[in-house]
Amino acid sequence: MKIAEFLREDLILPDLQATDKAGVLRELCAPLARAHGFEAGRLTEVLLEREKLGSTGVGEGVAIPHGKLPGVPNLLAAFGRSKRGVDFAAIDGKPTYLFFVLFAPENSAGIHLKALARISRLFKSPPFRQSIASAQSGSEIAALITGEDSKY
Repeated sequence: MKIAEFLREDLILPDLQATDKAGVLRELCAPLARAHGFEAGRLTEVLLEREKLGSTGVGEGVAIPHGKLPGVPNLLAAFGRSKRGVDFAAIDGKPTYLFFVLFAPENSAGIHLKALARISRLFKSPPFRQSIASAQSGSEIAALITGEDSKY
């Protein structure tokens, strides 16, 4: 499984404006909903419900908000970068800058977990995170993700 199989370049937002967790999720879910024919509020609601179980802010400036949704035929994703950082209640208590939103079909434990593991592996690399932080555009971020993902 490669990230490029489920993350479209037009769903990479290099300059998120939101200043809080709910705002980040709304900002990322809006284009994802438009692109795939879902209701943005419903996508956001699924992610906020998941956040109640524990923050998906995994630390080192990264969060991987994720959820399962009826009617999703396969993995759906969006990526966003906040230049200012957002308090996402990350496990290390530091601001979060990089957000990878993932939705999976309701009964898809295997593919959902594989995708989460792949995303986590990618963003563990400090040089990779720095290159994403320094990228000038969504297309540059897409190329960086594809390049790093091809190493695994």
